[in-house]
Amino acid sequence: MELSDYIRVLRKNWLIIVVATLVGLGAAAAFSLSRTPLYQSESAVFVSTQTSGAVQELQQGSAFAQQRVTTYVSLVNRPIVLEPVIAELGLDLTAAQLSGTVSASAQLNTTVVQIAVENADPQLAADISNALAASLGSAIEELETPNAADVSPVKVTIVQQALPTNVPVSPNVPLNLALGALIGLAVGIGVAVLRTVLDTKVRTVRDISGLTDRPILGAIPFDPKAQERPLILHADPYNPRSEAFRSLRTNLQFIEMDGGHTFVVTSSIPSEGKSTTTVNLAIALADAGKRVALIDTDLRKPKVSEYLGTEGGAGLTDVLIGRAKVGDVMLPWGKRPLFVLPAGKVPPNPSELLGSKQMGQLLEAISRDFDVVLLDAPPLLPVTDAAILAKQTSGALLVVAAGRTTTGQLDGALTALETVEAKVGGIIMTMVPTRGPDAYGYGYGYGYGGYGTYGAPEPVKAAKPAKAPKAAKTRGPQRTGEQNDGVDQLGL
Repeated sequence: MELSDYIRVLRKNWLIIVVATLVGLGAAAAFSLSRTPLYQSESAVFVSTQTSGAVQELQQGSAFAQQRVTTYVSLVNRPIVLEPVIAELGLDLTAAQLSGTVSASAQLNTTVVQIAVENADPQLAADISNALAASLGSAIEELETPNAADVSPVKVTIVQQALPTNVPVSPNVPLNLALGALIGLAVGIGVAVLRTVLDTKVRTVRDISGLTDRPILGAIPFDPKAQERPLILHADPYNPRSEAFRSLRTNLQFIEMDGGHTFVVTSSIPSEGKSTTTVNLAIALADAGKRVALIDTDLRKPKVSEYLGTEGGAGLTDVLIGRAKVGDVMLPWGKRPLFVLPAGKVPPNPSELLGSKQMGQLLEAISRDFDVVLLDAPPLLPVTDAAILAKQTSGALLVVAAGRTTTGQLDGALTALETVEAKVGGIIMTMVPTRGPDAYGYGYGYGYGGYGTYGAPEPVKAAKPAKAPKAAKTRGPQRTGEQNDGVDQLGL
């Protein structure tokens, strides 16, 4: 992953990260508030040896005291020192319980023992610390006095009296809050990275590039009103989504398919927008002056007639079984050089019909009459129809819905096409977010006031949305001369 990928992960999961950080902060605050404040008081004793004052004796005594200090530090938490303090102050504690609140230490190469005590009562903490200092001196004097001697060679002097303080040492609220926020932030980032690693959805161009080297022909932005206005090029020609289809049209003209111009538009799974993509691409090509034939080869759930508002009772199925001729059912649409061959009635054997000799002859004849032929085919994974058609045409245009198609589904669709040795002309991304970390690199959020309205007329108030034009009531496409020879000679 590159730096941009990490930034995208953070942008995409910022809410999770913020919530996790706040939860950690809240947990730390609740923990701090639930703890009883503890106050610490510290006393110090100085350990020395009693000598005659000679320099050599002083050096030996200092070395002796430093060697003994470590032992004296460990004595502070022993019952020999603790029990006298409990008895003196009347504490309702055992030696083990009191030891848990006491800590003793000595700095290196020194003979000073520091005794710190923590307690909820600051005054009691100071009293216990002072009592421990006195008890430690008594214990050392007792232990270090030889049996035959009257005076201990070790002298313990209290050099610092413990005083009560008003500032608690525990809980450390600022530290707890910082640690809680840091832990929450780490958990949030971990969850964000884990979600990204486990996410198998195709969301960006890079996800597609990892599976195939075929070019990305276009990226159609997500439109929440796509179902209400599937023919966006006709309903709103200046919409950013319309511009995306024009860009797709331009890119399609530059791909090399060995001179062929017949394309199957399919997808991995249903509901990826292949039918609306096919119809709008056909309109965009026709607007550019291309003679376009749009054939609905989805003989299972045909949608082209529904989107274009044409009669779909008779169509491709009738032509393939010899019930009708192409000129009877292939109708022009609108005022463009666009001709539509609907699917007709749903047959019981779609795959057999699409793979028949008659279908191959029909495609060959239509391709001679038109500049571009587009076939709207079923998805590749549920059925084999699209793979069969892709083998008979110049190639397939694979539609991939951003955030819906998984990498496994896309890989399965590509494998299905490779199995029949069909060519993949390119990939068309649909439902691409216009904002956020997964937005397509070129951006489509122009809207009014941007490039999307360049040269557009002013919007008219209270204007009703344009309806799809009805097919002209003719018996077939208005072809003459050479255009009529290829199809009619089939006798289909």
